[in-house]
Amino acid sequence: MGSLTMLLAHAVQIYIILIIIRAVLSWFQINPAGEFFKIYLFIIQLTEPVMRPVRDFLHRIFPASPVDFSPIIIIVILNMLKNILRGF
Repeated sequence: MGSLTMLLAHAVQIYIILIIIRAVLSWFQINPAGEFFKIYLFIIQLTEPVMRPVRDFLHRIFPASPVDFSPIIIIVILNMLKNILRGF
């Protein structure tokens, strides 16, 4: 595996971790006045460009769903991409 593909595979893995962190943190109330809130907002800014289109697509298919499945779908897709980059 080339160094560029290995770097991309690691970047995809880091992005997956950020999505998991965002999903877990969404279960808790975070104080907007705290320093941790800035980190949370930064994670949202990094992940939202990918999460928003998937969330909008799912909302069109399942408009009354109370659960956001977009992190799961994105993680599955990113894992497939990572496997392709690593050559299975």
